[in-house]
Amino acid sequence: MHSGQKINLVFGICLVPILLLSPLAYKYGVIDLTASLGGVTLAVAGGLLNLLAMFVLIAFFAIKKIPISKAALSVTALCSIIPIIAMAPHLSQALAVPRIHDITTNPIDPPEFHEVVKRRIYATNDLVFGDADHTAEDMEALHADFYPYLETKVVSMSTAEAIERSRMVLEEMGLSVINVSESLGVVEATDTTFWFGFKDDLVVRVRSEADLSIIDVRSVSRVGQTDLGVNAQRIRAFLDRF
Repeated sequence: MHSGQKINLVFGICLVPILLLSPLAYKYGVIDLTASLGGVTLAVAGGLLNLLAMFVLIAFFAIKKIPISKAALSVTALCSIIPIIAMAPHLSQALAVPRIHDITTNPIDPPEFHEVVKRRIYATNDLVFGDADHTAEDMEALHADFYPYLETKVVSMSTAEAIERSRMVLEEMGLSVINVSESLGVVEATDTTFWFGFKDDLVVRVRSEADLSIIDVRSVSRVGQTDLGVNAQRIRAFLDRF
């Protein structure tokens, strides 16, 4: 095998562990978030460049009539394209949703967190509804534009029944329930992503009105300006399961 093709092959093979290990290294505290995201970016950019280099080598070898290994080409192409395919949906989603990380069914009166506050001391995002780039009015408008399907849920249950049902649904979804309070009318939970170990916090607020329970949900990321739509997906999943 020609040395140029060997370099192309080895570089391509290295991209896959970089893609897989960068998020896990952050999750377990080996590297910081900047380095982790840099590793993922390197894997994607490296995949694109390596594919381009592969096509250049194919053309060069064809002109010079240098033998080329088809098996090595296949492995190089596969390893180079894996990071691109893996990250393409996330990039697409990032472009499709607003750059916010705090989502709720009630942007006019978002539910408040209680026990979760103690667990967010190292979070880069606070629990103020809105941020430096988005006022509360901006948040309300963005919710109306992008998440009109997230609405307050009204059910024929007592407060106690709605709270217990909320706890069960959150546990079924795989979240860690950290606070169930009938006196406050809330259920609080935390979701942890597999690869990066990102933690998002969710609160369900239950209010009583006559024989009905009025349920609102809020999900907030601890880090990151954008959530790639994950918080809205989580709230929708809860409402659908409920």
